[in-house]
Amino acid sequence: MAAEDTSNPDPTAPSGEGDDGASGGVPGGANGEPASTGKKRARRGKRRKRDSGPDPEPGAEASAPAEDAPAEGEAADASPAAEDAAPAKLGPGEELSDEELERRLSALLFASPEPLGIGRLANLLENPAPQRVRALLDAVSARLEASGLPVELREIAGGYQLLSTPDVYETVGRLAKVRREEKVSPAALETLAVVAYRQPVTKAEIEAIRGVQVGPILRALVDRRLVRVTGRAEVPGQPLLYGTTKRFLETFGLAGLKQLPRDSELVRD
Repeated sequence: MAAEDTSNPDPTAPSGEGDDGASGGVPGGANGEPASTGKKRARRGKRRKRDSGPDPEPGAEASAPAEDAPAEGEAADASPAAEDAAPAKLGPGEELSDEELERRLSALLFASPEPLGIGRLANLLENPAPQRVRALLDAVSARLEASGLPVELREIAGGYQLLSTPDVYETVGRLAKVRREEKVSPAALETLAVVAYRQPVTKAEIEAIRGVQVGPILRALVDRRLVRVTGRAEVPGQPLLYGTTKRFLETFGLAGLKQLPRDSELVRD
């Protein structure tokens, strides 16, 4: 009987086979390894990519960094040093006189419905030195205080905003009633206080402090952007961690978390 001709590989074999793969008696891949080994690796890769399943905790879908979320540990405190570092280049605004720059700065503060940081103001003013912007903010604040007008410049959530003074709250309240969605129920306020003072905090820790279930309330606070997911606790089960947001600081008129009342200030006589 004639010997079998092995000079030509099987036309049905994979394109990566060569003499080395044929000589071992097992079809090989592009890297010369057995095809069975490649299949095993593919199966192992698929097992690694399997998801762990949906998380039942409120705000789980927001665990990825949000657009308005602070960096995160945000506990949401803005960094004045970071604001002063921008812009990197000086622009035409640096050539303006202090008087003209103050006029334009005042107009921006008056027109903005939200707090403006040093960096944002510098960009809007065509990039004068950030130190000049900060000095002019102090000048505007002093001018308003000396004028006796019921308007003040407040530092809120790392930015600056013009607001009416507290003594005219009732008068201004007659012009526009507080929107219903801005009201916080006593139960939600208690939950928000626990998050603010104990953050980052888990849902179970909040419930242990309050003694009641807080799932629906916590979800509502997340939906209203007063609370956000900051990560996961390094404990069995890896529960979600919650903290406050920049919106929280703006809503309660706080420059940062350090302005939260301390224990001694909360004690009643």
